[in-house]
Parts: sequence; structure tokens; C-alpha cells
Amino acid sequence: MLLTPFEWTIARRYMMPGKGEGFIALVAGISLVAVSLGVAALVIVMSVMNGFRAELLDKIVGLNGHAVIQAYGGRLENWQAVLREVRATPGVVHASPLIEQPLLTTFNGRVEAILARGNTPEDIAALKPKLVAGSLAPLQAGADNVAIGSRLAENIGARIGDTITIINPAGQSTPFGTVPRQISYRVAAIFEIGVYDYDNTFVVMPIQDAQVLLLSGDAIGMIEVKTTDPDTVGETLAPLARKLQGQAVVSDWKTINASLFEALAVERVAMFVVLSIIVLVAVFNILSSLIMLVRAKTRDIAILRTMGASRRSMLKIFVTTGFLIGALGTGTGLLLGFVFLFFRQNVVRLVEMITGQNLWDPKIRFLTELPARSDPLEITVICVMALAFSFLATLYPAFKAASTDPVQVLRYE
Repeated sequence: MLLTPFEWTIARRYMMPGKGEGFIALVAGISLVAVSLGVAALVIVMSVMNGFRAELLDKIVGLNGHAVIQAYGGRLENWQAVLREVRATPGVVHASPLIEQPLLTTFNGRVEAILARGNTPEDIAALKPKLVAGSLAPLQAGADNVAIGSRLAENIGARIGDTITIINPAGQSTPFGTVPRQISYRVAAIFEIGVYDYDNTFVVMPIQDAQVLLLSGDAIGMIEVKTTDPDTVGETLAPLARKLQGQAVVSDWKTINASLFEALAVERVAMFVVLSIIVLVAVFNILSSLIMLVRAKTRDIAILRTMGASRRSMLKIFVTTGFLIGALGTGTGLLLGFVFLFFRQNVVRLVEMITGQNLWDPKIRFLTELPARSDPLEITVICVMALAFSFLATLYPAFKAASTDPVQVLRYE
């Protein structure tokens, strides 16, 4: 819908109402601000929701793999043969043995529940980017060195070089009953994954040390698997699951964290719908401002019609006027949303400082910082939706203006 210079001049004039039309200008300004805030809210919330899901998935999958293969009873005896079969499965890029067992640790009279993890040297080396103190080099089989999460280190007051005691309640049987097994380990490294539950409970050690601690001999707890695509891990491992039926169970990240990711998906859809209503309400302001503008300009419209302006020209003028308000609001909202996302952590700290409340408690939010990841497709959908709503809101006032009868209006002037 191309505009002639005449139509563009009139549309631009009507976007800036003149003397005595301050109220119309106020409503139009409110419309622009409302559309901006609605679009900004959508961009911010959807980006944060996407970031939360992506960061959570990256951290969970980065530490636990895309799937685990666990024997019935928790002890995989013939794991070497199973491991070879897993590695030969098409689509599997990495597979390694893993031991994971809930235990207790004590240091200076403090006792905490932990999750002891026995990893291969390759998996231990993968923790290097997450280190906040110490070194992973001392974590060798038989050296009795461990790496612990940063939150766990804070809770028990342990630092690099301190010796903690790990307690295995299922110890050795004696004539007097079962005696819990206690082994002392030196803290060689402190890491921070970024997921509160992991940083608060994980104690990583060589897999041979974990076998000694748990008295499991050569058995392991599970096999950790990574595939080419985490979203298709179920289809990739389906043939393997059929082969291992009755011997072991294959659980992928979707199954293990099903309730969490399903809740995130539902919340994401709900937030999009609710915030879209905000944009819709803002568009109704455009509608009301255009209706008032048409009523205020009825005489001008009649004069323009008598001077030769067509109904189509009047339609294009008022559609352009309203659509430009929506377009300016959408552009401003995008800019505002991206600025907020860029400074999001500073905004969170500022609000915390003003209110005195901890808005991002990692005990509740899983992640230690507010994440954000913008999806270009979603941003496009938000912009198209805001512009479409703005265009639809202009149709009624524009048709009303186009249908103005100059004879009837000017008869009583």
C-alpha cells in the first residue's frame, strides 16, 4: 500500500495533533508506550524462559550426559561388554562408566549429605573449565584426592588442602553388626557447575576410589552416554534399549528431568499468552486514539474530500497513522527489551538492593544467575503479532473516515 506524497504529508500531520488536540496526543503517546512495554515484556520473558531451559539443559547434560544405562539393582557387573556395545551404537559420540551414590561427609564436626561420583580421568578433566580453586591433576586412582562443589565447600567450611571424611553407611559386616565405612580424602579442587543442587552435593573422585569406598569390586553403577543430538536421544538409543531389556534400563535426560522441563514448557506457553494480552490491550489504545482523531478531524476530512481526495486516500492516511504508532512502539519495545536483557544481572542486583530481598535464590532457581537466550524466530513472531494487531486496530477508524459524507458534514458549517 504505497502512499502518495499528499497522503504521507497528511498522515504525518495527523500523527502530531495540533492546538486543542492535546488529549488525542496524550492517548496516542500512551498507546505507543503501552505497545513498547508489551513488546519489551514479551521479548524479556521469552528470552529468559529460553535461557533458563537452555542453560539448565547444557549444565545437566554437560555433567550427566544425554542418557544413562543402569543395571537392575544398581550394580553393572559385565559393564565392559555393555560399554563396547554402547560405543558401537550409531549416533553415540561418547560413553563412559560412572558411579554415583548418596553418602555423607563430615568436616570439623559438620555433616552434609553428598552425592559421591566416580568418574574416568577423561570425565574428570572435563571439569577443568568449572574450577574455582585447586587443580584436578592430583585426582589419581589411589591418591585419595577429591574435587567438591563450591556450595558444599562453603557449607562445611572446607578449603583446598583440607581433609574431609566420607561415610558409607553400608559398610562391612562384623559380629557386632554393620560398621559404616569411613575414608579420609584431601580436597584437591573446588568447582562450580552453576546448578545449585550439583554444587551443593557433588564430590568427584576417580572411579577406582569410588569402587573401594563402596566395596563394589569391579562393578559400576551406570554408563553415561552422549549422542549427536540430545533432542533425538530416545530414537538413537531405542535399538540399544531393546537389546539390554531385562539386563539394564536406558533413561534419557527427558525422562530423568521430565517434570522440570514439562513445567517449563507449560509456563513458557502461559507467559506468552498472558503477555500477548498486554499487547492486545495496548492496541485498543491505538483504536481509541484513532476514533477520537477521526471525530476531531471530521471537518478536515470533508474538506479534503471536496478537494478531490478519494475514499481510498482517506483509508490509507488513517491506516498509516495508526500503523506507524504500532511500528514505533514495536521498535522501541525491541530496543528496550534487548537493553534490559544486556543489563539483566545489574537490574536484578539493583532491585535486590532496593527491596532487600534475594530475587534469585539459587536454592530455588537451580541456576546461580539469571539466564537469557533470544530466539530469532520468536522475536520475529512477537514483532509480526504486534504489527498485525496494530494494523487491525486501524481498520475501523480508517473505514469510518473514508465513509464520511462531505455534503452532510459541511451542510451545517
